[in-house]
Amino acid sequence: KIDKVQQPERDVVILSLRGSGVSSRLLISAGTGDARVHLTDASFENPPSPPMFCMLLRKHIGGARIKSVTQPPLERVLDITLESVNALGEHGEKHLIAEVMGRYSNIILTDDDGRIIDCLRRVDGAMSERRQVLPGLFYHLPPAQDKRDMRGISRAEVLNLLRDAPGDKSAEKWLLETFGGLSPLVAREITARAYGETDSRVGDILKKDGGGALGDTLLSLTDDIAAGRFEPYLLLKPDGKPFDFSFMAIRQYESAMQLEHAESFSALLETFYTRRFTSERMRQRSVMLTKTVRNAHDRVGRKLGFQRLDLDKSKDRERLRELGDIITANLHRIDKGTAVLRAEDFYDETGGEIDIRLDPKLTPQQNAAKYYKDYTKAKTAENMLIEQIALGERELQYLKSVLEEITRAEGERDLGEIRQELALTGYVRQQAAGKTGRPIKTGKTAKRIKQPEIAPMRFVSSTGLDIAVGRNNVQNERLTHKEAFKTDVWLHAQKIPGSHVIISTGGGEADAQTLIEAAALAAWFSQARESGKVPVDYARVKTVKKMPGGRPGMVTYTDYKTIVAVPDEALADRLRKK
Repeated sequence: KIDKVQQPERDVVILSLRGSGVSSRLLISAGTGDARVHLTDASFENPPSPPMFCMLLRKHIGGARIKSVTQPPLERVLDITLESVNALGEHGEKHLIAEVMGRYSNIILTDDDGRIIDCLRRVDGAMSERRQVLPGLFYHLPPAQDKRDMRGISRAEVLNLLRDAPGDKSAEKWLLETFGGLSPLVAREITARAYGETDSRVGDILKKDGGGALGDTLLSLTDDIAAGRFEPYLLLKPDGKPFDFSFMAIRQYESAMQLEHAESFSALLETFYTRRFTSERMRQRSVMLTKTVRNAHDRVGRKLGFQRLDLDKSKDRERLRELGDIITANLHRIDKGTAVLRAEDFYDETGGEIDIRLDPKLTPQQNAAKYYKDYTKAKTAENMLIEQIALGERELQYLKSVLEEITRAEGERDLGEIRQELALTGYVRQQAAGKTGRPIKTGKTAKRIKQPEIAPMRFVSSTGLDIAVGRNNVQNERLTHKEAFKTDVWLHAQKIPGSHVIISTGGGEADAQTLIEAAALAAWFSQARESGKVPVDYARVKTVKKMPGGRPGMVTYTDYKTIVAVPDEALADRLRKK
């Protein structure tokens, strides 16, 4: 039974399913680069108001029961047949159809006669002459490709088809163009298993064995599929990041890729797509915010560079005073209008002479006074520059922390809180939120809608202690100075931007295992998450103080200890409260 319908993204629908003693969620994505259907355990953030397509699905299939799930032969189409009850209490059938076809992917709802009720992407005659997908039209499968069904084909037929192919064509391309149901990855794997290489040409294959090995490998694959002998495999890059996936063990990359067996096909797709594309979507959404912060960061960096140059110049101020003394000692030798004074430098141990530039428009006394004045200004400037450079360095550190928290944002609400933080600190203009939750231009009469505060990330250590992790600087400050008890333990990656981590001790002590796990969380939710080992400082909350005049989340602390931790994403996933 479909218990709930959500649409967290424009092209993603989540169906919460409930059966006899079990519950799960079905993800249907029609994204251009991540179209897929699988069960998911991932959490998704819903928009402030549901999209129209989501409202329509809730109306028609909310509470419906799934009768069957079918797939047309060798088509990337899934037809979910649903038994629903309308407003009059009448039973009927509806079909939720997922077309997983790259940029042509779609999610379509039809009635029991096959007439389209609505679809995620409407396709009219201007977009496609061959096939329109619009409400009111009857649904038809996508036009069939002119390819052979590899199931049930004989070895002799494969060899005959191969002999008719151009000799300079690659075997991979020939397989893709001739048979339906193959992907480029699988076509290359068939070629590699048959001849030990992926770039074999048809002509070379025919000379070797008449194509026998290729035909045998293809038929062996179809036999395995028919017998249900297929398993989920994930291909990983040397750095552990997902590269590709398949229903068979892929050996063509040899040691260049790692092959990992997944628990299930849903787990495989979850690993490959959900995390990767969630991260990519957040990166796209945060582009403008990142650009704003990076520009501010660069601007502060340039200003600091100029201030440091001025500070270096101010350190030579003693020479200005000495030149004033030399001019004063030689006033009787200087006539008004003199541009250069050549005199003995009595500050030079060797007793040499020096040329001192003068302003011809000034009297000798005024020229001496000018050098003394420049000396005084340089002395004052040094004190001011030291103070300004310290403020600039703190500002630079703060902006680095904002850039780091943008990379950790898990949803639009996280980005919204970061925008609020930047508005508070004056880096972006304060904006009001519209009915959709998106910012709108403000005017004198615009009302500011306060969004509910997002809770910190919550974790439970192996020994049962609660651990809270701040999502951004404002939340770090609230967590440490308002929510945590003075006896709780505070952790933070040493001298680098990152989250405040709080262990709730209940007035007692944090055990060693919890400290290790909390330190690993502090390392993972920091700028050093890609590092091997990260020093993490920890102290009682009562010793952590707001930095005077500092930006949100900036603190000073005493009586601390340091533990070396390893950033661990798997640990964070395991300890996180669902």
